[in-house]
Amino acid sequence: MREARAASRPSDLRALAETLVAFAAKCGADEAEVSVVDGREFDVDVRKGRIENLVEAGSRTCGLKVIKDKRTAYASSSDLVPETLRRLVRNAVRRAELASPDEFAGQAPRSIKLVDPAALDLFDPEIAGLDSKTKIGLARETERIALSDKRITNSHGANFGTNEIRSVLVLSNGFVGEFEQTYCELSVGLQAGETDSRVEDSWFSAKRHFKKLAAPEEVARRAVERTVRQLRPRKLRTQNVPVIFEPTQTSWLMAFLFACVSGTAVYQKATFLAGKLGEKIGNGLVTVVDDGLLPGELGSRPFDSDGLPAQKTTVVERGVLKNYLCNIYAARKLQLESTGNADGGGVSPNNFFLEPGTLAPRDIISETKKGLILTRTLGHGLNSVSGDISRGAFGLWVENGELAYPVSEITISGNLGRILNDIEAVGNDLEFFSPVTGPTIKVAEMTVAGT
Repeated sequence: MREARAASRPSDLRALAETLVAFAAKCGADEAEVSVVDGREFDVDVRKGRIENLVEAGSRTCGLKVIKDKRTAYASSSDLVPETLRRLVRNAVRRAELASPDEFAGQAPRSIKLVDPAALDLFDPEIAGLDSKTKIGLARETERIALSDKRITNSHGANFGTNEIRSVLVLSNGFVGEFEQTYCELSVGLQAGETDSRVEDSWFSAKRHFKKLAAPEEVARRAVERTVRQLRPRKLRTQNVPVIFEPTQTSWLMAFLFACVSGTAVYQKATFLAGKLGEKIGNGLVTVVDDGLLPGELGSRPFDSDGLPAQKTTVVERGVLKNYLCNIYAARKLQLESTGNADGGGVSPNNFFLEPGTLAPRDIISETKKGLILTRTLGHGLNSVSGDISRGAFGLWVENGELAYPVSEITISGNLGRILNDIEAVGNDLEFFSPVTGPTIKVAEMTVAGT
């Protein structure tokens, strides 16, 4: 066990990965990549002031990919004892010999471009210095403040969590990269109303730097506001009306768009956007970007799991589909270039967002004669092959530019392609509260199904 603990030092992690890559070549692998992740997490759930769940742990994992004669095998271990890892390498090479060959398998050519991890500002030493008492106190204080509002009748609990992670990646093409990152999040979920008319909602703040995290007062206030605004909801008759997406709702819409522009989905013909590069898929208000180079943001990183540098990629420019997002494997399948979006064996977003407009959300609402502000959705109901959307929803009804009353027991439906063409207003309230995000938007018409 002393050997495993010693391997958590930065220089040892890198040396361990380099040694395993060299050993894989000695065992007969044509190519090898080794990733080592050393992390420490803290997570506490508090409800009614009492701790319900507490996790404080460190973990180390080693991931391995070997390729021999275009045949690939993967392996991983949380035991970093050298003999265990050497056995893992030997077994992986043997398994690769039994796999089916794939002409598109193989590492990306080593890039001469490098991104300085320090310039991305991904690590906050203050998070590592927080003691457990302070972390638990933040969750307790957030819930206490929220429950002090007499309109709140129950709590789903408050949570505070942190992560400190060091990642090392070594490839047999000569790439060696490593960086540190931190993450912290504070959230609370609430209920309001009596037994037969309860409503619920939540709020959170997530940042890489502790000083940028919203204070307990702010998280509690937002959670209370979002919850009590739903009290005494009404039902609606089915109709086609404008729908205003709050930023949290634009976020899932952008996540659906990401799934449809992922190179993996494209080569699998699992998206309605396959074969539409260069075509108009939205109107001029729609510009969508994936940017892994934004300092301090949750989706930023210096390199992807292919060892290629993160970059800024314009996915949709004024309604025109410019790029799919690819790892090296998807890029080869599609005869395109990688966009630095590799994540393990797949494709993931960096900071994927709809660019903001110039309108304040209140102005978008005031210019709406009748429509729905979408505040929360549930269920799946997303079909990337057709672009169709159908989800249970909650919202606020707008009449003559003003909030009229909350609504529930409704379903919103539409099609992503049509939505992108029907966006008629984009707000100025873009906030990077998650790697996939967007500002307030107004869609000219969607079906709101009620009674």
